[in-house]
Amino acid sequence: MENRATKILIVEDESSIRRFISINLERDSFVVIEAASGEEGLEKTKNEQPDLVVLDVMLPGIDGYEVCRRLREDFPDVAVIMLTARGQDMDKLMGLELGADDYIVKPFNPLELSARIRAVLRRMNQPSRSLRQETVLRCGPFQLDTHGHRFDKDGKNIELTPREFDLLKTFMQNIDRALTRDEILNMTWGIDFIGDPKTVDVHIRRLREKIEDTPSHPVYIETVWGYGYCFRKGRSNVRN
Repeated sequence: MENRATKILIVEDESSIRRFISINLERDSFVVIEAASGEEGLEKTKNEQPDLVVLDVMLPGIDGYEVCRRLREDFPDVAVIMLTARGQDMDKLMGLELGADDYIVKPFNPLELSARIRAVLRRMNQPSRSLRQETVLRCGPFQLDTHGHRFDKDGKNIELTPREFDLLKTFMQNIDRALTRDEILNMTWGIDFIGDPKTVDVHIRRLREKIEDTPSHPVYIETVWGYGYCFRKGRSNVRN
């Protein structure tokens, strides 16, 4: 996706910060839309259909967490980068838990924000680097249609976000192979990922909630302690 065709929505209640971000992104040839509240941000997402939302956590009314949750429910193809306060790890983890693609800590260099935006959009738009050529992957009760972008468990469709879908595809292409977090990041997010490896843990927790019968005792996505994760066909004795 070229910068000139990329539409960015900035949801930030502080006008000086909002304008600072807008000016710098416009210099990079992004098309920029502004919103001063969560409500306005959701409305402009619906009407303007941005490619990516830069979303502040601390907003009046509907806060950034709730906005992110609604974006993931209603606009799953829109990328989200959250703005968090320095040192607030819970802000970062909560944003990732709710489906944000990345985060950036205030204060930040505008060049870093532009780099993160480009990296997220590349990951969202790059062709899948499949290890196999099958368009339908099957394992146990699961069927993943990579062409139709559909996931079924026992014949029942389960809605996944684009990132959850890509993560599950990585696992189903590597059944019974233990993968490190770095390998998962490279296969799913791309080698240009700029962020925290904890992103993997957060998305796996969300994915387990959707595909495991008992997420607290997963039998498909197994934790390999001290190493990473492994996708199994299903074993009753596995514990998280």
